Amino acid sequence: MTDTCAPERDSLGFFERYLTLWVAAAIVGGVAFGAVAPGVMETIAAAEIASINLVVAVLIWAMVYPMMVSVDFAAVAGVARQPKGLMVTLVVNWLIKPFTMALLAVVFFEYVFAPWIQPTDAAQYTAGLILLGAAPCTAMVFVWSALTRGDATYTLVQVSVNDLIMVFAFAPIVAFLLGVTEISVPWETLVLATGLYVVLPLIAGLATRKVLGSPDAVDAFTSRVKPLSAMGLIVTVGILFGLQGEVILSRPMVIVLIAIPILIQSYGIFAVAYGAAYLMKVPHRIAAPCAMIGTSNFFELAVAVAISLFGLNSGAALATVVGVLVEVPVMLSLVAFANRTRLRFA
Repeated sequence: MTDTCAPERDSLGFFERYLTLWVAAAIVGGVAFGAVAPGVMETIAAAEIASINLVVAVLIWAMVYPMMVSVDFAAVAGVARQPKGLMVTLVVNWLIKPFTMALLAVVFFEYVFAPWIQPTDAAQYTAGLILLGAAPCTAMVFVWSALTRGDATYTLVQVSVNDLIMVFAFAPIVAFLLGVTEISVPWETLVLATGLYVVLPLIAGLATRKVLGSPDAVDAFTSRVKPLSAMGLIVTVGILFGLQGEVILSRPMVIVLIAIPILIQSYGIFAVAYGAAYLMKVPHRIAAPCAMIGTSNFFELAVAVAISLFGLNSGAALATVVGVLVEVPVMLSLVAFANRTRLRFA
């Protein structure tokens, strides 16, 4: 990795070019399917190990694998020549994001929305948003990185460092912000999710590179499998919305109220990270992914901890699920913005 601009990749394929439309169709189709075929959704929801849904895990694996094929470990040493991107990611994710999310949750649910929400429910929603804010993205960021032509190797390093910090920092930060002294974090969920979403696809990607051999063969292969990422994302969105279709249809106003601070947080965090990277003259292929990591969330961990601490039908669990629902449309809009502003970077 150097400071020179990366060469332009192939134009977006059919699925990537109309990804926003496919995601919108998946949202509508998922909610409708969940309403007419709840038994199928229940079967999918039951396929879990350590609070990780295996069906969703396979789909995320399909999304991540094409990006992992692009990872060249010979270039990992180049990360040391671009420390600014990693610094932006770490500062935003661990010194800013958890605390701004907690602040927004308190402001909105204890003051702005107080006339419409019971205090006990407000406390639950606040707890759920705190869990979201303390868990930066692990898997989906590889998709957003690819859509913004991000450096796959640098993205892997950023995600790996964040995962390592999360093992030690997640519980203390959440405990501090929730005002409790003990918190039960399902470490098996964190370990399993990291293995499924990062380690296994990485091993498969490295094995594929070894089999293919030449860089030209690797480029040709990634071009062929790239649509898997878009298709995996579309199906994943459909399943997530199908699983939560009943909640969306029965409590639309609550969903909207919870979504408001999440939206402010998402766009605000992206602006801070992306703006800092721009001012620090970080190349766009690094700046875009480093902003995406902070904006997106490790929703699997947040949902699992919310259910573990407060229960499946709690307001905290609902708030984390709303984070999942909001994330994909928000991230697609930020991908589009990052792509439009690429030429403004050095």
